[in-house]
Amino acid sequence: MTLNFIIVIFLIGFIGSFISGMVGIGGSIIKYPMLLYLPPLFGLAAFSAHEVSGISAVQVFFATIGGVWAYRKGGYLNKSLILYMGISILIGSFIGGYSSKLMSEGSINLVYGILAALAAIMMFVPKKGVDDISLNRVTFNKWPAVVLALIIGVGSGIVGAAGAFLLVPVMLVVLKIPTRMTIASSLAITFISSIGSTFGKITTGQVELIPAIIMVIASVIASPLGAKLGQKMNTKVLQVILAVLILATAVKIWLDII
Repeated sequence: MTLNFIIVIFLIGFIGSFISGMVGIGGSIIKYPMLLYLPPLFGLAAFSAHEVSGISAVQVFFATIGGVWAYRKGGYLNKSLILYMGISILIGSFIGGYSSKLMSEGSINLVYGILAALAAIMMFVPKKGVDDISLNRVTFNKWPAVVLALIIGVGSGIVGAAGAFLLVPVMLVVLKIPTRMTIASSLAITFISSIGSTFGKITTGQVELIPAIIMVIASVIASPLGAKLGQKMNTKVLQVILAVLILATAVKIWLDII
């Protein structure tokens, strides 16, 4: 392990976690392609898809803790939404994380590409009036929330993500949750999801310990900083940033698959 290796992995973790805290995602939508493609550009050995998904799973677990802590005040955390979607996504993420050991690297990248494409499409669906709802008057349909969270959990568990890049558009477009409550609650749900995917990856030997520790340190520092900035930004700007990130990642992944 060289100093160059430590710096590159730390910066990937820091940048990804800062953005994830700001827009309410676990960060795998950003860090998965960064870990996959950037190390070789700096003369480092490339990680396999299994290694990237394992490192991402562990990192997301710690990144979301910092994000949720930053949003703990202000009434942004919808406890009922977190409970229903959190339990469902936890079950799905464990199933996906454990079964991913049986999948090829190409299959894992394909699942990631499909999830990113779906999320990108949903982020560009008009969300009129979603931020006009008072936080203490927010309601949601429980069954669609539970079923969608289970499906997202399985897919995200496979790629080592916690599913927030799909949770956010689903919460905005389908469940009609206001943006700031979506960002805060999705971080809490993502934390719960990451428990299942992290356990699945660790028990199947898919986690590289040293890179994971470096990413975790970066996450603990950067995620709360990003969350604090996100609380001050215009909600439309946050939606645009997330949409562009998801679209760019989806395009890159599909270009490689094709």
